[in-house]
Amino acid sequence: MSITLVRGLGLLAATAMVIGDVIGTGVFLKARVMTCNVGTPGLVVAVWVVGGLLSLAGALTYAELAAMMPRAGGEYVFIREAYGRVWGFLYGWTRFFVSGTGGLAGLAAGFAIFLNIVSGGALRSHAFSIGPSAHQLSYDGLHAVAIGAIAIVTLVNCAAVAVGGRIAAVLATLKVALVSGVGFGAMFLARGDWAHFAMTGAGAACDGVAAAARGGLAGFGAAMLGALWAYNGWNEVTYAAGEVKEPKRNLPRAIIGGIAIIAALYVFANVTYFHVLTPAAVAGIPQSSSVATEAVTRFLGASAAIVMAGALAMSIFGSLQVSALLSARVPYAMACDGLFFAGLARVSPRSRVPIRALVVQSAWAVVLVLSGSYDTLTDYAIFAILIFVALATASVFVFRRRMPDADRPYRTWGYPIVPALFMLVAGWLVINTLLTTPGRALAGLGLMAAGLPFYWYWARSGVSPALPETGV
Repeated sequence: MSITLVRGLGLLAATAMVIGDVIGTGVFLKARVMTCNVGTPGLVVAVWVVGGLLSLAGALTYAELAAMMPRAGGEYVFIREAYGRVWGFLYGWTRFFVSGTGGLAGLAAGFAIFLNIVSGGALRSHAFSIGPSAHQLSYDGLHAVAIGAIAIVTLVNCAAVAVGGRIAAVLATLKVALVSGVGFGAMFLARGDWAHFAMTGAGAACDGVAAAARGGLAGFGAAMLGALWAYNGWNEVTYAAGEVKEPKRNLPRAIIGGIAIIAALYVFANVTYFHVLTPAAVAGIPQSSSVATEAVTRFLGASAAIVMAGALAMSIFGSLQVSALLSARVPYAMACDGLFFAGLARVSPRSRVPIRALVVQSAWAVVLVLSGSYDTLTDYAIFAILIFVALATASVFVFRRRMPDADRPYRTWGYPIVPALFMLVAGWLVINTLLTTPGRALAGLGLMAAGLPFYWYWARSGVSPALPETGV
């Protein structure tokens, strides 16, 4: 008898995964650049509000899709069912080899960087080499810590999904406490002035921010991209739709509720930043620091840098754990469909999770860490991923037309305006990426197209879709 995934994630765990996956470093870092982009505290806060509303529009749309098709794979399933197996495969291919694993590598590297700050730079002092003496590759403690972080979250996620859900809930709670702590500390423990909201960031250094991205529609667009990046990740809980209890009820609540909580935290934190710092001070923060660190300095003093570095390391680790757990369900779903390595469809009879998919995913992420190519690859993949987000969003219209009588436990509020709005935003991001970075966009299409020969091989190899196999 085949062993399948078990529904071990309740509403709390699913909501925690949304929060844990989304809240990383953006809320602590982005206000500086956004102030340079739009100039005033009011506009910065407005960008966060609009970004939250746009993300909520996407969440409302995905909630209908996830409740309608609560199966492992999330977006992969939506795209496959709406546009055919080849598009589903190309999504999963890009996700596994580039964007998903590249994201894991980037999170692990970020964790190591902030942990190095906490250690006073000690991690960089420990170097090691790999390979024959004539062609040795040199690494340092940052690489070792990044690889260790990937190994730890992989080991944790190999336990029952309920265990991963409980760990995600703990880490998400810590993240909420962290953002709230920074906000309340800045509000009540530091000396602030609401008059800062009447000031502008004019004349600030704006280290690393292009002049073309300061002011006007271009500046607002650049700030919006930063906000949407900070909100990114809320959709990934759909990858584990096959493991959520009462998915038709809990998935919409988790996605919508998670985004609402995150948006409230983001707006609150940014309001408190400007309560204690003038917009010119925020815009003038060097790239080596962060607005959160500067705000915390006002009530913790010189220890703020170390405290915030440790807090950011914890926040990133939480995102790494959730993202690793959720992302592995995409190659698992592809393997179950006969469109990926067959062994990845196996589910552990003990923990009832796809251990092989988790391990292979993490092994590739480690390769990207060691190669140092994850930043470049993920930059290239952004264009392709935006196309897939637009396709997944548009699938709600496809299913409404093609399957009008299908069971829809949740129907998108504001349909068709709400999903159309989010689809327009996704389309705008696709066009903006194509116009501003055409080389990267074409490279992204190339990475996506590179999967076609493999699709033809798996599609014609005679491997038929099957239930997952037993084994580790």
